[in-house]
Amino acid sequence: MKLFGKTNFHGGVHMGDGSDKELTSNDKMIIYQPKTVEISMKQSGGRPCNPIVNIGDRVIKGQVIGTPTGFGVANIHASVSGTVMDMVTNKESQDNDVLVITIEADTNNGDDQLDTEIPTDQDYHTGFTDISSFSKEDIISSMKDGGLIGMGGAGFPTHVKYETDKTIDYVLINAAECEPFLTCDHRLMLEFGYDILNGVNLLLKASEAKKAIICIEDNKIDAANYLNDLLLEQGLPIEVKILETRYPQGGERQLTEAVLRKEVPAGKLPADIGVIINNVATAKAVADLMFANTPLIYRCITITGKVKKPANYFVPIGTRYSELVELSGGFTTVSNRVIVGGPMTGNGILYNSGISELEGSVTKTSSGLLVLEDMTIIESPCIRCGECERVCPAGLAPYKIDYAFITRDYDLCEKLHSTECISCGCCSFVCPAKRELAYRTTGARYTVANIRSKRRDKQNEK
Repeated sequence: MKLFGKTNFHGGVHMGDGSDKELTSNDKMIIYQPKTVEISMKQSGGRPCNPIVNIGDRVIKGQVIGTPTGFGVANIHASVSGTVMDMVTNKESQDNDVLVITIEADTNNGDDQLDTEIPTDQDYHTGFTDISSFSKEDIISSMKDGGLIGMGGAGFPTHVKYETDKTIDYVLINAAECEPFLTCDHRLMLEFGYDILNGVNLLLKASEAKKAIICIEDNKIDAANYLNDLLLEQGLPIEVKILETRYPQGGERQLTEAVLRKEVPAGKLPADIGVIINNVATAKAVADLMFANTPLIYRCITITGKVKKPANYFVPIGTRYSELVELSGGFTTVSNRVIVGGPMTGNGILYNSGISELEGSVTKTSSGLLVLEDMTIIESPCIRCGECERVCPAGLAPYKIDYAFITRDYDLCEKLHSTECISCGCCSFVCPAKRELAYRTTGARYTVANIRSKRRDKQNEK
């Protein structure tokens, strides 16, 4: 195990004293099996999947119920065995229509269950498992069929990363979990250590890389020590590295820079410099897929903040958010703001309302549900202090992009490299004028990307 005493990526911020993570980091995950699941046909940043079941159909746990309609989308599977009771079109956060499939679980496995003991009845849960029978092609094909996606970010299909024609030297396992309040990855490492390491070994084989590095911030030293102890004397090309706790340590470019001292060029991917990055939860999901023939139908989610009993839950995809909040004792504030994800990059889904009005369910990328005290923030004029520029991990000048976007000067937004924004929120976090820098810089990023796309389409028509 190697300790990095200093973070070597540009910018970033220290988020606090760690008391936010202590709300849930010390207690075991709770396993919960709901009676009904609501599975969205949009589980990642791409297009929604095409449903291949109908109301009244009986489905088996692990059965494909949604297939990709384009690039960047993965299969969706039934997370319980039961009957399709409803198929309703809802609005997602971007106001797009998305189909949600409701499945009522069979009575023999659908009763509400709460447990804190993780099943360990298979070899890969309790030790290292031989993977010699799996070829690189077997693993990548299974990733595709099993609907594996990145479980810590935008949800890009995992198999696509491994179908690269680039030579891969390193697989970085992102276990930084730098977002405040979230501890689901921390608990996964402490409770599914062998699962994760067996998964990392599979990812190494799929990539043909020479080494895998598990990257953990120093506020999770217990998890780092545990994984390192499991690796001792195994002779595997897997290393645990401890990094300084600093946000956004878990960004792909930031992690690559901090661990390998390499920079991912603008407009390029980590694979272009010989690196593939996967979330630690994705590593566990690969092990579940290859050793237990279980597609991506479960995940751990942190329910925290202004709830009576903050906790981590291990649940089927499609578990209603409202059920998990009720299991956590409900809201402890009337003036609430409910966020899917963390406070820096998450999306608000409920404001100043009760649990009965909380809609939505766990997706493959739902790392947390955070309840905060709602507050009104009043923007004031920029004072040109330059703090946003100092902390921006992408090396941008958010205050300049902010002005350009407000004045709709999209040419200037492009010249200021707004497409390199990673939407981490550091700029808004440090702004003394409380300006919505992250919101508008992200808006500039997407606007410029759309302009470039239309420009390419016109050129292709010529």
